[in-house]
Amino acid sequence: MKILDWYILKRYLVTFLMMLLLFIPIGITVHLSEKIDKILANNVPFPEVAQYFLDFTIYFANLLFPLFLFLSVIFFTSKLANNTEVIAFLSSGVSFSRFLRPYIIGSVIVALFALILGMYLAPNASRGFNQFYYNYLSGNKKAIDSEQLYRQINENDVIYVKEFDAENNSGRQFTLEHFEDNKLIYKIEADNINYVERDSTYRLRQYVKRIIGENDDEIIQKRRLDTLFVFDLEDLMPVKYIAETLSYVDLNAFIKKEESRGSSNIGRYKVVLYKKWSLPVSIFILTIIAVAVSSRKRRGGMGVNLAFGIFIAMIYVFFDKVFGVMAEQSNFSPAIAVWFPNIIFGTLAIYLLYNAKR
Repeated sequence: MKILDWYILKRYLVTFLMMLLLFIPIGITVHLSEKIDKILANNVPFPEVAQYFLDFTIYFANLLFPLFLFLSVIFFTSKLANNTEVIAFLSSGVSFSRFLRPYIIGSVIVALFALILGMYLAPNASRGFNQFYYNYLSGNKKAIDSEQLYRQINENDVIYVKEFDAENNSGRQFTLEHFEDNKLIYKIEADNINYVERDSTYRLRQYVKRIIGENDDEIIQKRRLDTLFVFDLEDLMPVKYIAETLSYVDLNAFIKKEESRGSSNIGRYKVVLYKKWSLPVSIFILTIIAVAVSSRKRRGGMGVNLAFGIFIAMIYVFFDKVFGVMAEQSNFSPAIAVWFPNIIFGTLAIYLLYNAKR
């Protein structure tokens, strides 16, 4: 690798790290100023607060990784252009494609780190971040949708709970229907269902089981019955942020399991899955856009390039959020929702790169 490559690659990585070190403390400070009253009101121990902000740092960095990189590349490339260093490089016979090579090498390094972060490190941070948020900061928001729970738990069994209290592990108006060959075999109903953690059993009150017969139905009634089911509490009611807390392998297995159960949250889970791959790819796309935009010396200087960069970043975030919500709340394809911003901005990157070479 030649001096030019080392020079640009070092500036690429150092500026990116400096951007992280600059913006993450600002994010922590703003977030702390908004939540400090709730933290003090709940008397949260300091070690838990410290762990929360460590998780918040990883969660925040993973979420905005490409945008930090995008702005940092625009910043230091604009400085090169304003100091006429880019003109000097290109005038010495270096082609624009050759000039771009150290940026691509830097993108590979950052993308690999982003891939490892998203696949394995960020899920643990997301678990701690969300648990703390819903325990202390969310107010009346709950991590679990606890009303009108309807769920297919396997090929044969469907359950329904009108309302479930996750703190007490108890629910009202429980129903289980067992089918074989699309035919109802028996139905279990209970006014209340409680999970007994000590025995890993379920306690049903006002239990009624109706076994469907050819001519007559058999009805079994009991005031209380302790029994086992093929599901547990986590399978019955996964928390809203469950997909964010799973590694790539575990998330794949979880999605397959939820698809077999007919879960209504598959879109939300697949958005998280596909983003683990789309985020590293976006690093290459945004790097090319940043170099193409900021490698030319402009009359307005670095400020014009940064303003354009912030504008592009806002559009990227807008597309990412809008299509992500569409996939989570409707039948819109999660794959299209996640990859559409990369397709749009990849096309823009090719166009800008072509004009920059000219």
